[in-house]
Amino acid sequence: MGYTKYCCFICEWDSRARGEHYIKKNWPLRQNLIPGQKNVAHKPLVDPTKIFLPPLHIKLGLMKNFVKAMNKDGDGFRYLRQMFPRISDAKIKEGIFVGPQIRHIINDKHFESLLVGPEKIAWKAFKDIVENFLGNNRATNYMILVDKLLAAYKNMKCNMSLKIHFLHSHLDFFPENLGAVSDEHGERFHQDIATMEKRYQGNWNPSMLADYCWTLQRDAPNTQYKRQSAAKHF
Repeated sequence: MGYTKYCCFICEWDSRARGEHYIKKNWPLRQNLIPGQKNVAHKPLVDPTKIFLPPLHIKLGLMKNFVKAMNKDGDGFRYLRQMFPRISDAKIKEGIFVGPQIRHIINDKHFESLLVGPEKIAWKAFKDIVENFLGNNRATNYMILVDKLLAAYKNMKCNMSLKIHFLHSHLDFFPENLGAVSDEHGERFHQDIATMEKRYQGNWNPSMLADYCWTLQRDAPNTQYKRQSAAKHF
């Protein structure tokens, strides 16, 4: 239940040491990834130095922590509810949005006008990171923009998630052009799951997961062959 204590594959960042979040940048580097130690469940499938940090998932994490820290009685949060009436209150409170929804919020000028104080500063910093770092164009002052984002999130009292930790302690791990890292599969997954949730009215169960897997089978090439192979396994 809750976050694991050592969830970073690069260093031994302590996710529960909240007194040191946004303050301590340099954590001891991991010397190895041994199953059973430091929350490592299995041996890694790929070399950790060859792992890319997808910009879409960083964006989703930043959005999630921003919304969770918003004033739930403020005009900005109430406007989010009006903007997405089909999304449950529980999801909106947790800040669970997909890529197209985040783009829609960014382009909505009225939403920004409703924010005040630390929320407005953090939102502008988030937009600057999306436009000048998490895409094809990396601004020359991207390090300053990241520092502004982290300072704004700290002032807004956002919890430091794993994705924010990557920006805080491992900024040099990101590739030069984040737009070159494809988010197509991640985006497609979130959109497909959103469709499935509507079909099952938000009730998560094994049938929903099986339905999603068979949808992938139907959409894939050589479907007949794959169905026969799946039938053998069953």
